[in-house]
Amino acid sequence: MRRLFTNRNRPSTISGPELRDPQRELLHFRRRLLIAGAMVIVAFGGLLGRFVYLQLFQHRHYQTLAESNRIAIVPIVPNRGVMTDRNGVVLAQSYSAYTLEVTPSRVKNLDETIDGLATLVEVQARDRKRFKRLLEESKNFESLPLRTRLSDEEVARFAVNRYRRLFRQYPFGEVASHVTGYISRINDKDVERIDAWDETANYKGSDYIGKVGVELAYERDLHGTTGWEEVEVDAGGRAVRTLSRTPPVSGNNLKLALDIRLQQAAEQAFGDRRGALVAIEPATGDVLAFVSKPGFDPNLFVDGIDPTNWELLNESPDKPLLNRPLRGAYPPGSTIKPFLALAALTSGKRTAAQTIFDPGFYQIAGAAHRFRDDKPGGHGYVDMFKSIVVSCDTYYYMLAGETDIDDTHAFLSQFSFGRKTGIDVEGELLGVLPSRAWKRERFKDKWYLGDSISAGIGQGYNAFTPVQQAQAIAIIANDGVALAPHLVKSIENVKDGTVRQIALQPTRALHVKPEHLAVIKNALVGVPREGTSAQAFVGTKYVSAGKTGTSQVYSLKGEKYSKQVDERLRDHAWYIAYAPADQPRIAIAVLVENGGFGAQAAAPIARAMFDYYLLGQKPRAPAVPGTGPQEPEDESD
Repeated sequence: MRRLFTNRNRPSTISGPELRDPQRELLHFRRRLLIAGAMVIVAFGGLLGRFVYLQLFQHRHYQTLAESNRIAIVPIVPNRGVMTDRNGVVLAQSYSAYTLEVTPSRVKNLDETIDGLATLVEVQARDRKRFKRLLEESKNFESLPLRTRLSDEEVARFAVNRYRRLFRQYPFGEVASHVTGYISRINDKDVERIDAWDETANYKGSDYIGKVGVELAYERDLHGTTGWEEVEVDAGGRAVRTLSRTPPVSGNNLKLALDIRLQQAAEQAFGDRRGALVAIEPATGDVLAFVSKPGFDPNLFVDGIDPTNWELLNESPDKPLLNRPLRGAYPPGSTIKPFLALAALTSGKRTAAQTIFDPGFYQIAGAAHRFRDDKPGGHGYVDMFKSIVVSCDTYYYMLAGETDIDDTHAFLSQFSFGRKTGIDVEGELLGVLPSRAWKRERFKDKWYLGDSISAGIGQGYNAFTPVQQAQAIAIIANDGVALAPHLVKSIENVKDGTVRQIALQPTRALHVKPEHLAVIKNALVGVPREGTSAQAFVGTKYVSAGKTGTSQVYSLKGEKYSKQVDERLRDHAWYIAYAPADQPRIAIAVLVENGGFGAQAAAPIARAMFDYYLLGQKPRAPAVPGTGPQEPEDESD
């Protein structure tokens, strides 16, 4: 056997594993240990620093967040203010009732949930449609009403997740509906309005807001101040206990200048006829009655009007949603004549005793066309008194031909024609009081003499609103002093009980002489005594003053006006008046759309209002439209 021998003094040629160096490995281990320890120290230092930062510097912030998770701030909607008439009769009030609400974000299958609820509480098709519409308009985490105004029996059957809410009620329904207006659910446009008021927080939890009428105009008074509750909640969001409570402050109460009994009498006097009526107390500007016929039931809008009723109201040819006193502009017809006569006295174009001869027509020199008077053969010699009492068109044709239209515009604007009266609700139209500048801007055309002739009898471009007409005759009754008409008489602050009266606001006084005004007032007294409205005022126990008017809707082109003419093409009937003549307590403007002659359709309504307001006599049932004579004798109206 051969053996290998190596020389110990010579390196071996056979390689093998190196020998371990314990010292060096220990050194490496200590280094790694130091690095790991340093990292742990740095990590714990970071945690400690973060802990110190959170505890010392962010303590208040995270405490607030924790509290917000534990405590919910719940808004408490204030009770809306009560609305009454001048005698304390309630026109609008709030009452509480239970509602069934669903929060869509917490429901997996909405249709199945509603079907299940319908087995406990009646859910009609209109309720489902309304809920679907609200769902489209709202965020899905909002609680939405499925059924409102649950009965006690329904509440007993469904005693879980019940919620008591405030609802608005209008006890008189259609009566004075255009005065009170209504409330309805807040939409995006309303949110913009609330943001502009900088009252976003005050509307938290509020679902409703005033939309039209006094409800809109006095929204900030009626709404009140939202209250708050701090409620402790569990992890599931359920209330455990109330920690604190700031009660809401109810909205202010409004006392309207309106006399609801007079309002009812006026609407009864209209019957089924369309039209408008505005009654004003001349010395104060209080609006005693404000009628727009037909009206609507504001209670339909509180919960959201259903499609059927909305279609009936919105598509009706009678336009029940149109606020006729504010937004209906009509030719004034012969009611403009007293104001033109006063303008002529003021300018010196006429004296009271000066006469003209009326042959039954007026003709511009060199023209073939004749402007006819309504009385064939004319009225003969006519002075200013007679021109108003018998309503002579020819007198005013001649006067208009001699008067510059811009002078007429300047004078009549003092009566609020062609401008806003300042009534305290929104939506008032300016109407049209024409001038050269107006026609140039509107039609890009110049003013012609024929335009002045038509304007002289309240036709042509003239278009006044009923509230303007009422304001104008109230100014005459108040000896030339104009007061802004107002529907709200006073505001009661519910919080401290103070009452703020709506201050009288004399806006201007007419630039006329008292003796000239006396001439016009004397002639206005003659109209119901011996003139065009005498038949309507036979046997009155008071002396009134007034003026009839008939404004053309459709030109008959020479045909005789008769009951065969389609009802909606017939003339509008006007009557403006005040009573008693010596100490006026009420001034009134009555418009009956397509009523025919003012003496027959509008004057009897004014008589009924005076009889009720001054004597307490209830109005008689109105005459059936289309019956009786269609043309009065010896009058242009």
